[in-house]
Amino acid sequence: MPLVHRERHRTSHIGWLRASVLGANDGIVSTASLMVGIAAANTARADVLVAGVAALVAGAMAMAAGEYVSVSSQADTERADLAKERHELDTAKDHELQELADIYIALPLLTVLWMPQRLMVVGVSVTSLFFLTVLGALSARAGGAPIVKAAFRVTAWGAFALAATAGVGMLFGARA
Repeated sequence: MPLVHRERHRTSHIGWLRASVLGANDGIVSTASLMVGIAAANTARADVLVAGVAALVAGAMAMAAGEYVSVSSQADTERADLAKERHELDTAKDHELQELADIYIALPLLTVLWMPQRLMVVGVSVTSLFFLTVLGALSARAGGAPIVKAAFRVTAWGAFALAATAGVGMLFGARA
């Protein structure tokens, strides 16, 4: 009787999951950080919103183009490596089997502000951090990873980026 494999592996989702998480994280953090930095410099609310929308569109287009080029380059490299390995298996099978055995033997060794602006800064920050937390949780769920750890990691780095850009906005945005 043949053995039926019933485990559910998520590695087939790694490509789109990585790209989705990277794109969403980049879009939220960069746009929110830009808006917080501009708002912390006492910029008018309408200008902050225009900058945010412009950054969102520009970032989305740049990320889409960059991801397409990146994924295409990765796929080209993977196809070239597969072709090379197939050729080596056809021409030097014993050497390839030894190379594979050496990899598995070595594997265990490798595993050792001011009020209106302040309200805008707080509103953008809280909203962005909420969405980053949701993004971290959803990506962990889709990847079968620990949800709290992933959500915390994404949120903490987003908070760091927001705080840094708010500091820049306050430092350079003072008006005489």
